[in-house]
Amino acid sequence: NVTGSKKFARLIKEGNYDEALSIARQQVESGAQVIDVNVDEGMLDSEKVMKEFLNLIASEPEISRVPVMIDSSKWSVIESGLQCVQGKSIVNSISLKEGAELFKERARKVLQYGAATVVMAFDEQGQADNYQRRIEICKRAYDILVHEVGFPPEDIIFDPNVLTVATGIEEHNNYAIDFIESARWIKQNLPYAKVSGGISNVSFSFRGNEPVREAMHAAFLYHAIRAGLDMGIVNAGQLAIYEDIEPELLVRVEDVLLNRHTDATERLVSFAETIATGGEKIEAKAAEWRSAPVEERLRHALIKGIVEFIDEDTEEARQLFPSPLQVIEGPLMDGMNAIGDLFAVGKMFLPQVVKSARVMKRSVACLLPYIAAEKAKNKDTRSAAKVLLATVKGDVHDIGKNIVAVVLACNNYDVVDIGVMMPCEKILEAIEREKADLLGLSGLITPSLDEMVHVASEMERLGIKIPLLIGGATTSRMHTAVKIAPVYSGAVVQVLDASRSVPVVNSLLNPALSQNYIAALKKEQAGLRESHSSNNASKKYLSLADARKNRASLQPTVYKPLKPGITLLENVTVGELRSYIDWTPFFMAWELHGRYPQILDDAKYGTEAKKLLDDAKKLLDRIEKEQLLGLKGVAGIFPANSKGDDIEIYTDESRTAVLITLHTLRQQQEKGAGEPHLALADFIASVESGAHDYIGGFAVTAGLGIEKVLKEFSNEHDDYHRIMTQALADRLAEAFAEMLHERVRRELWGYEPIEKHHKKCACHPEVSAGKALDIADLIAEKYQGIRPAAGYPACPDHTEKAELFALLNAETNTGITLTESFAMNPAASVSGLYFAHPQAKYFMLGKIGKDQVEDYAARKGKNVTETEKWLAPVLNYGQE
Repeated sequence: NVTGSKKFARLIKEGNYDEALSIARQQVESGAQVIDVNVDEGMLDSEKVMKEFLNLIASEPEISRVPVMIDSSKWSVIESGLQCVQGKSIVNSISLKEGAELFKERARKVLQYGAATVVMAFDEQGQADNYQRRIEICKRAYDILVHEVGFPPEDIIFDPNVLTVATGIEEHNNYAIDFIESARWIKQNLPYAKVSGGISNVSFSFRGNEPVREAMHAAFLYHAIRAGLDMGIVNAGQLAIYEDIEPELLVRVEDVLLNRHTDATERLVSFAETIATGGEKIEAKAAEWRSAPVEERLRHALIKGIVEFIDEDTEEARQLFPSPLQVIEGPLMDGMNAIGDLFAVGKMFLPQVVKSARVMKRSVACLLPYIAAEKAKNKDTRSAAKVLLATVKGDVHDIGKNIVAVVLACNNYDVVDIGVMMPCEKILEAIEREKADLLGLSGLITPSLDEMVHVASEMERLGIKIPLLIGGATTSRMHTAVKIAPVYSGAVVQVLDASRSVPVVNSLLNPALSQNYIAALKKEQAGLRESHSSNNASKKYLSLADARKNRASLQPTVYKPLKPGITLLENVTVGELRSYIDWTPFFMAWELHGRYPQILDDAKYGTEAKKLLDDAKKLLDRIEKEQLLGLKGVAGIFPANSKGDDIEIYTDESRTAVLITLHTLRQQQEKGAGEPHLALADFIASVESGAHDYIGGFAVTAGLGIEKVLKEFSNEHDDYHRIMTQALADRLAEAFAEMLHERVRRELWGYEPIEKHHKKCACHPEVSAGKALDIADLIAEKYQGIRPAAGYPACPDHTEKAELFALLNAETNTGITLTESFAMNPAASVSGLYFAHPQAKYFMLGKIGKDQVEDYAARKGKNVTETEKWLAPVLNYGQE
């Protein structure tokens, strides 16, 4: 918020968006679940800034994984944000202060954009400042939204106004308790509506005294959450823990918040002065924990999220306990259990839990070498439980699964990884053979989702009831709840990343925790299914015929290739690709969240990021010197025209014989006026236009021979370099694709030669004519043309890879093979199409209707049932 953060305001005014983004990233890393963006400032073009900043957030995976709250007092700024933000956003806010008609008009707009909204407790008479006014306004707004506008009640978030207490004005003394009671009334009387509040408002009287403010926020949250508060706008990095508030301070703070005494304000002000002036005393008290026994220090560090002393304290505990495993099973698990208890009763919040998990991970990492040494000497082979991991049939991706295996092994779980491309029957056999206590299924490509459903169904048929973990980039809580959980009566949990696997597995396998955990899980999944059904019912779709009538009308723009046909790339070296590597996803694979190169100077991750990068470059040197990874690629440019939603690729320039037909899908979800319903075929000139257009394709790999390298590291029990090799191979494959695309644009197709670079391209006017793009520009795709890949948002059908591979003779030319689920093997491979049209852009297909599926199946010569299987994630209807 530019009005709440001087630093953020300065960065936005200076146009330093990279550093401004780091503030949002830091909030997410600290546990924020929604990012509230406010750029209201008199000297800013707020509409433009909001759009620019939200577009940048969308390109940052570590930020965009949480929803955005578009916050402004100007409706035009909110609407500019709604027009560009991806996914489901939250508007902050609308209210009745300008009358019911404008309120309804804006609510309909919010509904049209698919957002939720905060509704402030304001009306034509002004802000609600007492309990009665709050509930009257919220009830009136709810009735208008739900019964007149048709707004989903679960998308309404009431803000009954958190107002400042302890101001010395008697009328303000009941502000906090009135808010709390209003939240309770809303939850009891306005079904499905949520309650939010700007928490810091309550403590403005004590600006400059952070200990008092943090105590007020924690205590206020504790009572408000118990009354029904769902959301709070807070600084996620500055939250005290209710349980740890100094007892005398807590009493005085709650006297003020709950208005328990007429002199409560004076007593808190008096006590606050002693805190403000007693720096040495406070400092001494804060340092007291360092002199406590090591078990207490470990517990304190976990609960407070303090990493500074964890290495030395862990080492001290290791020497004190008979076994390093007993450090984990003793003080570390005691601390994590205490965190779970505090979180369960609302005395600790998610940001603290996230920080605590980081401390736990660091401590366990210190103990890992000693645990490994003990196991090697057979001094202690006890395991908490046996976990079986597998990548499902047809899928070869396993970096994330490997990291999960290491993290679970660090926590003394006996992990058995049976590998990739595992058919259901082999997974079921392994469950029985290994007597597994838990199964983890991994997959990256969308067909893997169906395979996971199949495995779960077979487990149910055979009466297997062990917990099932679901992981991989395409998995989600929603898919797990809607597709997998209904076919399996055991517990099914989607695990977002490796660091979350340990608490999930602990909760599932600990008899004291599992029953409540699984009951809560099933209740949450039932809610997700209900929400999914409701959301689908509210979306509107065009018929395929109507969507085609609204296709993009683009003028044919043809670039004749300089080198048509197929080009092989067999002598590409690691050295050539190094300058094209995008390092940001590499750090993300290691759960170091930040944008490269800024992450190297990050206060939290910088040191570790530098070490990791140094190790990666040393391994890259070895890969290059010893030629450990084989690199091969193929590209081709061919005469083509679109025919309806298909793209015909011809044998030669005569265009009389069709070599291959590519099939594309068209958007069908209802859109705003003037927005076309896109298909990739729109970017190729139609047969009817008479223009002789072209299309390109490519396939590259950096993973040939990787199995030998991985086996070498496995034999040396070197998980660190084994996982790093896979991560680097992935980065090299993406770098290869980036380098090849540049060569295609400049040399093979030649529609973007360096001397004419961007001179006539309006897609990125900020890049000056004649300037060669650097790696940052390439990563940001500041060039003409796109390279969409089968299985991704614009063309989700993986089976189209078969047509591409036939076109390029890719298996022979590169050594890449396709699995039965159309995953590429080696995993470190990339393939896709090239479109050169200046207005070609990436888009998300979204859900499609049965009419299009039937049409698509007929065009491909497939039956509808088989086609539905491959398109299952994008169907807007249920399958039989």
